[in-house]
Amino acid sequence: MTAETLNLLVDKAIRGEAPNRAEALAVLAGADDLIDVVAAGSRVRREFFGRRVKLNTIVNMKSGLCPEDCGYCSQRLGSASEVLKYSWITPGKAAEVAGQAVDAGAKRVCLVASGRGPGERDITRIEHTIAAIKSDHPQVEVCVCLGLLADGQAERLAAAGAHAYSHNLNTSESRYADICSTHTFTDRVDTLRRATSAGLSPCSGAIFGMGESDDDIVDLAIALRELDPDSVPVNFLIPFEGTPLGDRWELTPERCLRILALFRFYFPDVEVRLAGGREIHLRALQPLALHLANSMFLGDYLTSEGQPGADDRQMITDAGFTIEGAAEPTLPAARHDLVAIRRRGAGTELPANA
Repeated sequence: MTAETLNLLVDKAIRGEAPNRAEALAVLAGADDLIDVVAAGSRVRREFFGRRVKLNTIVNMKSGLCPEDCGYCSQRLGSASEVLKYSWITPGKAAEVAGQAVDAGAKRVCLVASGRGPGERDITRIEHTIAAIKSDHPQVEVCVCLGLLADGQAERLAAAGAHAYSHNLNTSESRYADICSTHTFTDRVDTLRRATSAGLSPCSGAIFGMGESDDDIVDLAIALRELDPDSVPVNFLIPFEGTPLGDRWELTPERCLRILALFRFYFPDVEVRLAGGREIHLRALQPLALHLANSMFLGDYLTSEGQPGADDRQMITDAGFTIEGAAEPTLPAARHDLVAIRRRGAGTELPANA
């Protein structure tokens, strides 16, 4: 890939155009210098997000004992991983954990619970939890991640004050059955569409390092782009002992950075978030990833510990970035300008736009 081609990718991204397949595969192939790819992705990142980094935190509402068999997950059915296992924590405890992260700079709190999907009691618990968090921190964004949604559940979450719903596609449709047999890629797409239709900000991303090919990565990026998410978490597999993928340690820092650069080209004005596994796979090159991602998780993940928050904040400062304030909009205004309320056609006296 030449400097001219990288410049072309930057120009296309700033215009909102996706790479074609050949361009995308070239980013991943590694024929060009990594620093040139990162620099190109950084130009796109700065165009839409400047030098801001948004901080997010996870509150694991219930841990382990999941009936699904996702091969990457330490909470899966049959997992022998020695992770914490507990039932629902109280809304008060969740609000306490969330409040500590907000005080440390987190702008979004992600409420996550293992399981196939929530029952009615679970939705009620989350409603009470959102209320508890918002009572002390009304400005914080609350994202919810509860698995597959049934009719009416997304609407209840939105009414309770949830800002976003997170449900990752994780890998390409063609190989989804290789990592999970208890639900399908289509099930995940359906849940994202339910959440979006209810007015929740769609959050969906991926996990890399599970044996996917370059074509799988491109296929997944294309599928995610079709869903038009506002937030795209990029996870790198944490190979837990006791899971089917516990022996996969194939990622390198360069591979991770090329994937992040590709996702920045596919999602130029979207919140691209550094998520699970960044510490163990990016290692000393974590600061370079901030030139591509504009968002990251602060502190611990669902079942693994992350880098100490103080170290994260120091890394952001040392790399020349600033933590995004609560009052600052994350997404550029241009994305919101694309939404036009219908004022013609059915129900009006104006002709339809057909």
